[in-house]
Amino acid sequence: MKRKIAVIAFGGNAILPIGQKGLQSQQMKKAQKAASLMIDVIKKGYDLIIVHGNGPQVGNLLIQMEEAVNKVPPFSLEVCDAMTEGSMGFMLEKALVNELRKNSIDKQVATLITQVIVDKEDPAFKNPTKPVGPFYSQYRAQMLKREKKWTMIEDSGRGYRKVVPSPRPIDIVPKSILYDLIHGGKIIIAAGGGGIPVIINGRGLFQGVEAVIDKDFASSLIAREVKAGLFIILTNVSRVCLNFGSPEEIPLRTLTIPEAQKHLDEGQFPPGSMGPKIKAAIKYVQSGGKEVIITSANHLRAALINRSGTKIIAEE
Repeated sequence: MKRKIAVIAFGGNAILPIGQKGLQSQQMKKAQKAASLMIDVIKKGYDLIIVHGNGPQVGNLLIQMEEAVNKVPPFSLEVCDAMTEGSMGFMLEKALVNELRKNSIDKQVATLITQVIVDKEDPAFKNPTKPVGPFYSQYRAQMLKREKKWTMIEDSGRGYRKVVPSPRPIDIVPKSILYDLIHGGKIIIAAGGGGIPVIINGRGLFQGVEAVIDKDFASSLIAREVKAGLFIILTNVSRVCLNFGSPEEIPLRTLTIPEAQKHLDEGQFPPGSMGPKIKAAIKYVQSGGKEVIITSANHLRAALINRSGTKIIAEE
């Protein structure tokens, strides 16, 4: 029997919301809430791959390292990605196992520390735009720029920040392992934060790079690789809208790929918000995926029975 596979992506803010201190107890509580949402998908008969963001968590880790820089040598960004994949994976995995036990569902959960290959010639490397980590004084920023060759920008009068590229993912390193696990009926937490970015260097070896991979693009790639039938993207709105935030706002129940591409070309979905999600959805469906649901966490249950959310499909 062919397995029903779903991939679900949600941001790091789901575990560490804006305004919270980031206490371990707070993140554990949010992980439990996220796990209860995943159970709704599993109860629909899906084997599940979960991809989470890690922006707030990596940001806090980089701040911790800067504060302790004179006592403990700091790690590079890709190692911080790996560290948060492990820590957040543990919190989500434990929460999921407990929810499965509460619901008498016999499923195993595994967290997969995931390297994601990017192209070393990706244009993003020539134009770093993604701010990460703490704010620095002008003096400290100039020193880091000189010593570490970082790209630094002044950020709205609040200080200077490091910016890194955001290249597109092109392959998953443990692809066959991921495929075997999900087709073996396991629940997988993978590519946290979009995965650990690596390039293939001139000697044909993997080499970590300081970059940020968009989790929605990474999720779309994973959904295509494992031939998932459903791709869910959780965001902060219940439905995709045209003219978002204006009096003429129009919520959309369904979008075909031609419609989605048309609205994207018209600038309806900005690069910093809905744009990457729509692009990830288009790529998935064009590659043979069945459907995408974009909705908020609070509306996921209703979206699974076609009472909320925006569904993106090839054609009517």
